[in-house]
Amino acid sequence: MEILGTMELFCVRLMRNQHRCLPAYLTRSFQTSHCRQRQSTTRRTLPSTELYSTNTCRILRQPETTDSVCQLQLRPSSSQRQLFSSENVRTVLFPVGTPRPDPAVHCLPVIWLPKHGQNFFHTSAPHRALPAPLIWLVLKPLQKIVAIILGRSIRKWWWALPPNKQQLVRQKVWRRRWQLVAGGMVAMVIMASFFLTHLDESPITGRTRLLVFSRENYMELATVTGDGYMEEFAELMVPEKDPRHQVVERVVEHLAQRNKDIPEVSSVPWRVHLVDSPTINAFVLPNGKVFMFTGMLEAVADVHQLTFILGHEMAHAVMGHSAEQASMSHVVDFLSLILLTAIWAVCPRDSLAVLGQWIQTKLIQFLFDRPYSRKLEAEADQVGLQLAAKACADVRAGPVFWQQMEISDQLRGEPTVPEWLSTHPSHRNRVAQLDRLVPQYLELRERCSCPALPATDPRAVFAQSVKVLLDATRDLEGEAGKSLKPQALSQTPTSDHRRAPHPGGLATALLASSATGSPPALTLDTATHL
Repeated sequence: MEILGTMELFCVRLMRNQHRCLPAYLTRSFQTSHCRQRQSTTRRTLPSTELYSTNTCRILRQPETTDSVCQLQLRPSSSQRQLFSSENVRTVLFPVGTPRPDPAVHCLPVIWLPKHGQNFFHTSAPHRALPAPLIWLVLKPLQKIVAIILGRSIRKWWWALPPNKQQLVRQKVWRRRWQLVAGGMVAMVIMASFFLTHLDESPITGRTRLLVFSRENYMELATVTGDGYMEEFAELMVPEKDPRHQVVERVVEHLAQRNKDIPEVSSVPWRVHLVDSPTINAFVLPNGKVFMFTGMLEAVADVHQLTFILGHEMAHAVMGHSAEQASMSHVVDFLSLILLTAIWAVCPRDSLAVLGQWIQTKLIQFLFDRPYSRKLEAEADQVGLQLAAKACADVRAGPVFWQQMEISDQLRGEPTVPEWLSTHPSHRNRVAQLDRLVPQYLELRERCSCPALPATDPRAVFAQSVKVLLDATRDLEGEAGKSLKPQALSQTPTSDHRRAPHPGGLATALLASSATGSPPALTLDTATHL
């Protein structure tokens, strides 16, 4: 109390010495004697407020005079908070160097501002609610823990009952069996109503799907996720002036421009981020942020394959596959909680309950999660081929890319995983599906007024290249101490050298062209004029 009074007295003395520092009125109990003379007038003109200083006086030194700026905030009392608004606050501006009225005499909340004026009343930023999918991801482990505790408690309660009381409970349940059946029917009706009210139609394919989390929810989550990726890859980002970044950016812009008739494509601001990493991967967030790794540029042979890959990833974002998969997983997890509770309630020991829980988890993965993920991947291949066809890319390059990936995995010695264990279709099944779709989207490409394609089919060129590579491998196997030379693929005779797979991928070709100054077979103009 003594410190506050000393500070107030010191501020008043500063005012009298023409330093013009506004005193900090902490409460009405610390008002000066000058203000007490006008206390009744002030109460009639202004609502009850509490003035408190949020910052010390900051001295702004001018060539001829010294002005001080005191930042105050007004906090209305709870009884008159509705009367206190921005209209009740008077902000008085005085030019620098002019005498100010004494606040001790006028007793009004006057805020001294610099010459150009600046509002010191800051409002705190509104707290953004967490996206619903993020809340579900946080609560998902907690739900399982609650189910385990509930089931285990039921089991302990049951085994703690004497045999006669267990018999009474069985009889009571049997007498109310029809009530329990009716309750189960009501629960099924509620669940069916929930499913029917959350059905949605896929934007491009028109497929009916269950959507618990809306696309807007995942837009909010994508913002948070995108910021995290930007921090994670901050030191690996390829500059925008790099030719590799420019190719990817132009292909994305071309895809968005040629497919702007789709509202989900035209309403998203697409932004490219190229990460310098050997990882063969690329993904697109629902808010339009494209993350591609340079390893993917090394894997594709030409700009047509790059267009197909980017179309595939953009299809995931346009179709809202992340929201759809999370919605189905949310429903399945909710239903599995009932089974999980029953497992822990029925199993006589915790070890058997843990085993039953593990079996339940694996069954859900192999019977639902992974098949559903493979279904969405196949749909993204189809929609991505459609987006690439409308962008005038050679859709025949789509199957070739997955053939290249299959051979690349074999050369690296990676084990072949059965499709039913994977979240993605096998390379062979992808090639077969795309081969069936190629004639359909070649017709779509012609309807979009695209230039004619060369007569040479890239699939036939790739098959011929693989045949020559296998023949060279057989010849080299007979020579002791020699290995397969990497230039065997580059020496493959082809009728169209521009469409043959580049030995170092598209990224190497672009870097070589930028270093030598000579235009590569696939220049930046090729990416623009597909």
